[in-house]
Amino acid sequence: MERPLKNPWGIILAAGSGTRLAEAAGGVRKQFLEYRGAPLFWHSARTFARVAGMRGLVFVFPPALADEMEKRVRQYDKSEGLGLKWVACAGGERRQDSVKNGLDRLPADCDAVLVHDSARPFASARLTAELLDALNRGARGAIPAVEVTDTVKRVRGGVVAETPDRAELRAVQTPQAFEAALLREAHERALAEGWEVTDDAGMVERLADVAVIPGERGNVKITTPEDLKRLAEARVTTPCVGWGYDVHRYGGTGDRPMRLGGVPIPGGPEVVAHSDGDVLLHALADAVLGLFGGGDIGRHFPDTDEKFSGMDSAVLLREVLTMAEAAGVRVVHADLTVIAQTPRLAPHADQIAKNLCRLLGLEPTRVNFKATTEEKLGFTGEKKGIKAVASVTGLREL
Repeated sequence: MERPLKNPWGIILAAGSGTRLAEAAGGVRKQFLEYRGAPLFWHSARTFARVAGMRGLVFVFPPALADEMEKRVRQYDKSEGLGLKWVACAGGERRQDSVKNGLDRLPADCDAVLVHDSARPFASARLTAELLDALNRGARGAIPAVEVTDTVKRVRGGVVAETPDRAELRAVQTPQAFEAALLREAHERALAEGWEVTDDAGMVERLADVAVIPGERGNVKITTPEDLKRLAEARVTTPCVGWGYDVHRYGGTGDRPMRLGGVPIPGGPEVVAHSDGDVLLHALADAVLGLFGGGDIGRHFPDTDEKFSGMDSAVLLREVLTMAEAAGVRVVHADLTVIAQTPRLAPHADQIAKNLCRLLGLEPTRVNFKATTEEKLGFTGEKKGIKAVASVTGLREL
């Protein structure tokens, strides 16, 4: 039975000591290692921020560093603008203690929680969205897993005790998604009864069924010195450019208030559209599709399909970005312009730019937004409608 989530949050675990990597990483804990200009834990935050429906994050840091890292998160958020609520807290002695501390900082009305290890910086927004979709469809818990390719032996006393059937084995990843109340109950029981587990699913399995969805081979955990090579690999090969254009006329019946770049524009004219009518995100989505020859949004989300009626354009953009990921393309820069005589957009420009950064997972220096008029010429000059153009640069990765 479907049950739309209203307030899902993520817990990003960054409280580990990273002793196995300490020497190879120059004493830096793995969650703080730099990758493409940002620490690993912040890459996970960016990924969650790109998922439509996510409402907030809890960062869990080593107790001795919690205050310092909270200040760093505040600086990152000020610079990039996650677009999510967030809090930071100190971790515990064990992983499950750190998760429990994170759960204690969730708002009372949080209905779903995704727990993620910050040492898995390559998890995609698509994977997170699919976990939320599983909960929306009625699962009480959902985890990603990949098939085991090696034969696994259970060893006891230095000899083989059993060879499990490989077809039934899976290697489990994070993020893992659960009903918030169920995960809280599992941790309370674990604390009261002395359970020792290596992941949250290991607790929840004792109380309810946990669904399994396909994981991602690329969603590896940085654990050993050999894994550090993954952070240094040059994955970029070929640049590509996409261009998008969209138009909406003014009018309507009162059910399409103006939104631009996912930001409400109070007092702006209503637009005629099938989805929510966000002309800027529609142009941006078409530009992203242009990076890999993906056609246009009309092909993927036709206005003849009622399921797209009134849909949040951020969801459509997320789907397009997922297609780009599958095609091996990473968006690295976007330049967007809205053309309209009305409304006046200068008061909203900074908020629109910040939200575009959040949706694309890019820092402010890689996203440019501007607005202009056509000097009262044409249909925009006559205040009959609005249009937007977008140019997006991507890098095709191997």
